[in-house]
Amino acid sequence: MSALTFPPLRVTDPAEFGRVAVLLGGSSSEREVSLDSGRNVLEALQSRGVDAFAVDGIPALARALAAGGIDRVFNILHGHNGGGEDGIVQGLMDAFGVPYTGSDVLGSALSMDKIRTKQVWLSLDLPTPQYRKVDASTVHALAAELGLPVVVKPANEGSSVGISRVTDDAGLDEAVALAARYDGQLLMEQMVVGDELTVAILGDVALPSIRIVPKGQWYDYNAKYIAEDTQYLCPGLDGDAEDEIRRIALAAFRAAGCRGWGRVDVMRDRASGRFFLLEVNTAPGMTSHSLVPKAARQAGIGFEELVWRVLEQTLEASHA
Repeated sequence: MSALTFPPLRVTDPAEFGRVAVLLGGSSSEREVSLDSGRNVLEALQSRGVDAFAVDGIPALARALAAGGIDRVFNILHGHNGGGEDGIVQGLMDAFGVPYTGSDVLGSALSMDKIRTKQVWLSLDLPTPQYRKVDASTVHALAAELGLPVVVKPANEGSSVGISRVTDDAGLDEAVALAARYDGQLLMEQMVVGDELTVAILGDVALPSIRIVPKGQWYDYNAKYIAEDTQYLCPGLDGDAEDEIRRIALAAFRAAGCRGWGRVDVMRDRASGRFFLLEVNTAPGMTSHSLVPKAARQAGIGFEELVWRVLEQTLEASHA
């Protein structure tokens, strides 16, 4: 993969952005993370002179759009069911003709559904763990079919919400009960034992990978957002392996119909060295623990510039 090159900033005058709504919070299971991300984004924009203000959730955004006075939206609303990653808020903004950051309706809706995303990837021979759709009555048979260990998770959640790693048959029922607390289908996939990595996408560029080394056994919600002892190695790989993971991540991002910016999560099998795509995040976290800012910093882009570059993408053709 070619060396990282970024175009010069398209604008330097913050007034060209007009009034910018930073969409945060909402009512999804990821509300608290989104509030944290949104505060950081808002502060970064305001520090550079952008006329930015916070809007909490989709109903508030609908009212603000109807009232007028919003020129563009920085969407940092995480998750679905009141979050900003499932295509619903994108449709709302399209209806008002207001440009917004990140993926459009299709890319957002598809990538929020892990099952359909995997179907697209498999159709294009992009590597992802074998999987099955499950319910309580089929879980044991499907686990035997895939072979333990497996991962059980909701097909439409993020931030490691509702996920269980199951190493024996006895743990399957509890894993399904946990995942079933959340709306939508349940997904079981073969567990890849190895390194957990992620690749941030900014425009048409895959940023340096990050290898995640939690102190505990798994990179769970606590390790992502609370613990201070998780290690993040960036770049996570070197040489041909680094080039390959970035190539696969960018291909996976595009295949899911995504654009603008996001993050692709990948596992690397310890025994074979093969990569397996897990999911795409279309409005990834921008907290102090978040991974996109870490990767951007490795590529020479500070947080404020990262936020500016993401917002600049709304100056292109309208998302309509």
